[in-house]
Amino acid sequence: MANPKKRMSKMRRNTRRSHDSLVLGTIATCANCGASKLPHRVCSECGFYSGKMVIEVEKGV
Repeated sequence: MANPKKRMSKMRRNTRRSHDSLVLGTIATCANCGASKLPHRVCSECGFYSGKMVIEVEKGV
């Protein structure tokens, strides 16, 4: 098993870890009802996509 011969500097360690951070997903708002949704997806609240009714959504009681 390999062992490091020299101590790794903080800069080298942090440069390697710079791509490990988590990124928040993008949230868009529906133009019809204003609900939050994922971009390029049909709104689950009203069923609209790009200004057109795509699916019928049942209103829950």
